[in-house]
Amino acid sequence: MNIKDKMNNRFRDLEGGLFSKVTKADVGEGAGNLMAQGYDIMAWADPFFPDPSIPPSVKETMIKAFEDGFSSHYTMPIGNTDLRRTVAKKLWEKNKIKADPSRNILITPGSDSGLIYAMMPFICEGDEVLVPDPSYPSNFLNAKLCGGVAVPVPLKEENNWQPEVEEFEKRLTGKTKMVLISHPNNPTTTVFRRENLEKLCKFIVENDLILVCDQAFEDHIFDGIEFVSPATLPGMWERTVTVFSISKGIGLSGFRVGYIVADDHIMDVLYGGAVNILGATNTAAQLGAITALEDESILKENYEIFERRRRLAYEVFSSIPGVKVRMPESGFLSWLNISRLGTSAEVAEYILREAKVLVNEGTPYGKCGEGYIRIVHGCFRDENRALNAYNRIKDALTRLAKEKGIA
Repeated sequence: MNIKDKMNNRFRDLEGGLFSKVTKADVGEGAGNLMAQGYDIMAWADPFFPDPSIPPSVKETMIKAFEDGFSSHYTMPIGNTDLRRTVAKKLWEKNKIKADPSRNILITPGSDSGLIYAMMPFICEGDEVLVPDPSYPSNFLNAKLCGGVAVPVPLKEENNWQPEVEEFEKRLTGKTKMVLISHPNNPTTTVFRRENLEKLCKFIVENDLILVCDQAFEDHIFDGIEFVSPATLPGMWERTVTVFSISKGIGLSGFRVGYIVADDHIMDVLYGGAVNILGATNTAAQLGAITALEDESILKENYEIFERRRRLAYEVFSSIPGVKVRMPESGFLSWLNISRLGTSAEVAEYILREAKVLVNEGTPYGKCGEGYIRIVHGCFRDENRALNAYNRIKDALTRLAKEKGIA
């Protein structure tokens, strides 16, 4: 008997690395096994990993939560009331979104679960979801897990990976239900400009579509680039579900706290199914998240670190023969064009073998990710350790370039 024959086709071909090799860094035990062997992991978008990163103010809150005992109990499935109020204040001050904490905000156990939950009420069997390519791998898989079909919409390096509404229009069919974007984009770090977002949102409104927008990397935008939340654009509030996280900008990935923001007609349904699908987010982590959002010094300090890191990473990676890289616009990722050196898989494997560093192949981020690799340059608290890893990657790829006759 093949037990997978009894599974539905949304899940049947998923692989977790038990019977075959899986190259995606966050599937199975591959990354953990490499860590145990002394390799550096620069493939998880987890700032400062694997070093301690809990700010003192948050640590104090967490300790108090454990000492007073309340952390052993559930909160409401929709989230801690004080946390939702804190989120509402942040949304208004930073995103210009006016959200009622009791009608428009849902706390989730991380943004990954929030992202698929945001899609589930809308996607019926065969519905099509327009997804920029390259973008976050879950954007493609989640459409399938919900019963829909992900339709990749190419982004172009020569256009700085900006969305072009004409490419969305070409792929519009009678089955199109949703547009799903990561903004800023993961892996390219691109911040979608207002002009491009306005055109895309007009397309969404005119064709009566839903937008799900993942804003996990919104906290750190560089070079004075304007960041616009699509939910604030004309006609978009009532048809947009926005997913946020404290994992990236604040650096608390292990807390598993995210939140969904939407119009109350959407949120009523999400509230109704929260206990069945999400459960209640970790009580102590929610208490820590309140402090993390209120303590403005945390984001300020991290911004300064990531500003230095992106410049250091750019200086090192842009000097590698045969490699092209843009200065990151947000977050703590570097997206390298290594197409002259080999395929994404070949180059990532070479770095793993020669530099003892695990990076991301570009292909899980979409077909347009072939010829690229993603490096999480925001790993490690110690800047010298990070720089050492950058230089090991540079040395390895410089040797590869010489083997290819490029250097």
